[in-house]
Amino acid sequence: MRKERIERASLYSEVTNRIIAELEEGRLPWVQPWDSELCGCTMPQNAGTARKYSGINELILWAEVVHRGYASQRWLTYRQAEAAGGNVRRGERGTVICYADRFTPRAEVEAAREAHREARQIAFLKRFVVFNVDQCEGLPEEYTAPMASPEPVLAVAEADALIAASGARFEVGGDEAFYSRVGGAGTTTA
Repeated sequence: MRKERIERASLYSEVTNRIIAELEEGRLPWVQPWDSELCGCTMPQNAGTARKYSGINELILWAEVVHRGYASQRWLTYRQAEAAGGNVRRGERGTVICYADRFTPRAEVEAAREAHREARQIAFLKRFVVFNVDQCEGLPEEYTAPMASPEPVLAVAEADALIAASGARFEVGGDEAFYSRVGGAGTTTA
């Protein structure tokens, strides 16, 4: 149990230190770099399962794409790359991400049933090392093809109403965010 706590604290410290290093270099790892030529506005996802990464892993993988200049937001473990028929190029360094969840041990389920109480869950945190598909070779085309950028959509009804009420012309596109008073009521581009 103590070893698990130390590993968890170490992983938390590692992630925190990476974010602090990004901030000290003047980068905000959670803000789009506005360089659509580098890597489109897509969410990091597993190339094999198409599952989108979430939580702190989004920040870690976005920052890595910006830092290393990858053209894709697709990631694989070493074994997934091999299972797909490819491999990670020699000398490539992976990116550590984490998976957190809870589980209930079978023995706890039995003990809880006998004691007429709810079973206690145990939290766990596990590390994984993933590689960007740009670090791999021999992968099938569906793993390496450019990801489709999502259509720009305003998801919050209140934001839509506010923009409509402002009378501003709002456009989504381009490679930078700005407000321009040119054109009468103004143009907002994001």
